[in-house]
Amino acid sequence: MTARLADIAAQAGVSEATVSRVLNGKSGVAAGTRQSVLAALDLLGYERPVRLRQRSAGLIGLIIPELENPIFPAFAQLIGQALTRRGYTLVLATQTPGGSTEDELVEMLVERGVAGIVFTSGLHADSTADTERYARLRGQGVPFVLINGFSPKIDAPFVSPDDRGAVRLAVTHLTALGHRRIGLAVGQRRFVPVQRKIEGFVAATRDLLGQSEEESRRLVQHSLFSLEGGQAAAGALLAAGCTAVVCASDMMALGAIRAARTRGLSVPADVSVVGFDDSALIAFTDPPLTTIRQPVAAMSQTAVDALLEEIGGTPTPHSEFVFMPELVVRGSTAAGPSARSAPAPAAPAPSAADPRGDRTPSAY
Repeated sequence: MTARLADIAAQAGVSEATVSRVLNGKSGVAAGTRQSVLAALDLLGYERPVRLRQRSAGLIGLIIPELENPIFPAFAQLIGQALTRRGYTLVLATQTPGGSTEDELVEMLVERGVAGIVFTSGLHADSTADTERYARLRGQGVPFVLINGFSPKIDAPFVSPDDRGAVRLAVTHLTALGHRRIGLAVGQRRFVPVQRKIEGFVAATRDLLGQSEEESRRLVQHSLFSLEGGQAAAGALLAAGCTAVVCASDMMALGAIRAARTRGLSVPADVSVVGFDDSALIAFTDPPLTTIRQPVAAMSQTAVDALLEEIGGTPTPHSEFVFMPELVVRGSTAAGPSARSAPAPAAPAPSAADPRGDRTPSAY
């Protein structure tokens, strides 16, 4: 119990005596302090004492496309925590190959009386999908918010990372290292985040390398958002002479590293690889992956806030909340051929260490 009190006190930033008073339901603790202790309980995975458990304000559905890509469990965890702090209970609905469709999952959630739904990387991100399904859902009076993949045809709040800016960060980093032939490995063309990443790639390679749009698009390979998909896409880019590959997910980036090694190439000595997401444990791969950190925590909190405002009858503007990404430099990128043949630049000033691996934060 002493260790548990110490953990909770450290997380909440209060004394163990204050934690004890809150857990025992005693008076004399400010409301904000009490809430901090309860939030610490939730974050550390402790169950609240029965007398302190807040009655659920309702169910919120979260639809995600899969669990294999660690970015989606990360969204689920953070959205669930944010909802718990507001008295709601998360109902997770996951699509699986051969399993329920998004429409079937929505129907199931509506039948169970959810107060609202969060869609993450769903059909709304597919530019070829029929958006009428979302109009019907709104007609049923079910509030919802959508993460990753904006559509002007859908009347709802959207939350997205800056996909164009993310790719520019990666290309800027790689060109600064001396790479001149950079490839882009992405998913299928019909998805809005893919289209935006390609736009960012074309603009960045034009501005930084003087490439024509046609030349840049020849260095874009479409595949699946998976390790195998990244391996296939990167293999084609390496065959085209690329010395660096920017990938649309960390899983694809791991596939790109595999593609390089199967060709007898070393990462990063021969080929540099940049991922996207900064998924859990990605700092501990071999080599630790340079990646674009998707601001999952901020996006999750904003999605929850927007949805609860919709539920509360004070809807947010039906537009897109766009979050800037962050470049996290680790061990999968190094000097390109042109930099190795040039005089060495002056050493940069030291930067703060990333607890999950060395990094150099950048802003776009």
